[in-house]
Amino acid sequence: MTRLAGKTALITGAARGIGLAFARAYAEEGAKVALGDIDYARAEEAAREIGAKAIALDMDVTRQDSIDAAVAETVAKFGRIDILINNAAVFTAAPITEISREEYARTFEINVAGTLFTMQAVARHMIEAGVKGRIINMASQAGRRGEPLVAVYCATKAAVISLTQSAGLNLIRHGINVNAISPGVVDGAHWDGVDAFFAKYENKAPGQKKAEVGAGVPFGRMGIPEDLTGMAVFLASDEARYIVAQTYNVDGGQWMN
Repeated sequence: MTRLAGKTALITGAARGIGLAFARAYAEEGAKVALGDIDYARAEEAAREIGAKAIALDMDVTRQDSIDAAVAETVAKFGRIDILINNAAVFTAAPITEISREEYARTFEINVAGTLFTMQAVARHMIEAGVKGRIINMASQAGRRGEPLVAVYCATKAAVISLTQSAGLNLIRHGINVNAISPGVVDGAHWDGVDAFFAKYENKAPGQKKAEVGAGVPFGRMGIPEDLTGMAVFLASDEARYIVAQTYNVDGGQWMN
């Protein structure tokens, strides 16, 4: 299938996990892909694996000069950007009484400001170039509700959902569709860190929290990155041209709205 033939996508946080799964799926659908990540060596390795349709970008979404350079490099290499996926994010957890200003600022800078200002930079390019583009932001089930130990991360993902709504309403007049994907619990290397937070604060054995959340998914297991690629391809395709400012749950039935 080549539902994205002739398109170019910029994906942040694309060196591994969900972002890499998106890059692979887009390339298989005919798109050229730019893999942005602060781990440039890993991004280069991933781009080589995908092949001639892929390039790696040394991209830090907390720095405007890095965002602008990544956009410029993608346009210089591929001519334009048709699709942006804002995937770069970090997770943190702590009781309310132990949240530090430093961790709060870091998490919001990456998850919210990184999403907003990458979206802004790409939208400016799309408008200037006359591209009727697609922007996909990565939200989370954590943005749908609060969690006792995850206040800051939940707040950032709620902000991403809100940004998606506002940007979607603002940019559709330029023919740019902005939507979001809200995963549930997705397995991967990052879960070692997530599990460690809960082991610390809930006095659980290593691996216990991961097993519990997996068992709690109505589908019967944790998600894997490839479970999200169908929605990512759909939202980037012409089939989704009439969808504006929506956030779609892809979570095995964990959240309904």
